Amino acid sequence: MIPDSAQRRLDEMLAGLDRSIAILETEHPEVDQHTADAGANLSDTDRVEAALDAMRRQRAEVVAALARTQAGTYGKCVDCGLPVPDGRLEARPEAARCVLCQGKHDKFHR
Repeated sequence: MIPDSAQRRLDEMLAGLDRSIAILETEHPEVDQHTADAGANLSDTDRVEAALDAMRRQRAEVVAALARTQAGTYGKCVDCGLPVPDGRLEARPEAARCVLCQGKHDKFHR
């Protein structure tokens, strides 16, 4: 992936994540005081919080990828320094690691 096209794609991803996060934060369900609805509302709140957490993590990955484009290191694995395959960057433009290093990272961080 050419860094300019990666930059554009990452910028678009960041804008989309920012919009989604803002919408969820403003429409965050309030926990209803009715005991009959308490379980359902807690579950809705938990789902929204989980979605926000996932979007915030992805946003941080996108911001880090944008920093790598500026530093000239985009497309190189942050662990081993080898090129991240184009197919991986096409599927996940924010990817920081090659598949092998990502597997090791995931195994270590479980």
